[in-house]
Amino acid sequence: MDVILAETAGFCMGVSLALKKLDSTLEEATGNRIRTLGPIIHNPQVLEAYAARGVDVITTPAEAMPGDTVVIRAHGVPQETERELQARGVTVHDATCPRVKKAQLLIARQTERGRTLLLYGEADHPEVRGLLSYADKNAIVFETLDELKERVVPGTDYFLAAQTTQDRKLFEKIHEYLKHVSTRPLPVLETICDATRIRQDEAIRIAREVEAMVVAGGRNSGNTRRLVQVVRDQGTPCTHVETADELNADDFRGLNRIGLTAGASTPDKIIREIVERLQSF
Repeated sequence: MDVILAETAGFCMGVSLALKKLDSTLEEATGNRIRTLGPIIHNPQVLEAYAARGVDVITTPAEAMPGDTVVIRAHGVPQETERELQARGVTVHDATCPRVKKAQLLIARQTERGRTLLLYGEADHPEVRGLLSYADKNAIVFETLDELKERVVPGTDYFLAAQTTQDRKLFEKIHEYLKHVSTRPLPVLETICDATRIRQDEAIRIAREVEAMVVAGGRNSGNTRRLVQVVRDQGTPCTHVETADELNADDFRGLNRIGLTAGASTPDKIIREIVERLQSF
């Protein structure tokens, strides 16, 4: 079986930097507990490996104790959460992706100018919760254009932004719609990561050249789920797996050319194992 592997498959810059931050924190530890506030990235296998090295995941600042070292996840946290951490007497290492940090600052700047945020993203995603903490209380979070149409209030001074891993093509459609219905200036923040766009574009190109696709990554990874969606939007059968053990030879029987890409939190080791498994079918 011929496996076409996407060049963009695997860790993005933000994930690599976050893991380097956690690794250096572990190397420099002098007996204090190392904890992350939420999972450092969205990949179960990576989290298991860090747990084996003694990294503890906490869900709220209240779980942190004086003397602990707490690493902020790649997705970032709300402003008030960071303040709570600082108040608990812990050492804080910020592993927020630079792209996410930039989005937070851009949103804060527009909010200071009296504008209300329209945010294309998943309301329950940790990155989105962090971004919203830099906006005013009237911010609107939406996942579809139809949802936005139902909630937007004419005459309001809005600005538009997106979760960094969202679908750029839909974001452009959203912008086009707002340009036609807005009666006031609409600043648009370019917050979707270029790596996300390039990864999605490559997945689309490969999907059009193969009989089926495999997307590797955590099931709780938003950018991985969107890769699955953009592939399926091309009409190409797509299988989402976290590890090679989830692949079933019967699903690929009779196929000769398979495409493979992976989410931004998927380790190279898992990608290699999936390539080898597919080639064995």
